[in-house]
Amino acid sequence: MLVTLRGEAGPDAPVFLSRKGGALDPSAMHRVVKAAVTRAGLPTEVSAHWLRHAHASHSLDRGAPIHLVQATVEHASVATTGRYLHARPSESSARFLGV
Repeated sequence: MLVTLRGEAGPDAPVFLSRKGGALDPSAMHRVVKAAVTRAGLPTEVSAHWLRHAHASHSLDRGAPIHLVQATVEHASVATTGRYLHARPSESSARFLGV
């Protein structure tokens, strides 16, 4: 499939478009990712949800506000997004106090 990138997408435009021009539905996205995983020889655990989890985790690790990540991944609750915050034994919240 040939994809043409025109640089015309707005900030809320879907990343992956269907042949009809709208966003891919979740089941289609799952099939696309699984096919790519197979072709790339990656572990079968890699999935569209795994990529979503990686996006949330890495965004939070790099300082993205939790409410922004919540909105981006469309979680109903910030508590759900909070599950992607991973404890770091070598880290302490004290370093953010500026004392």
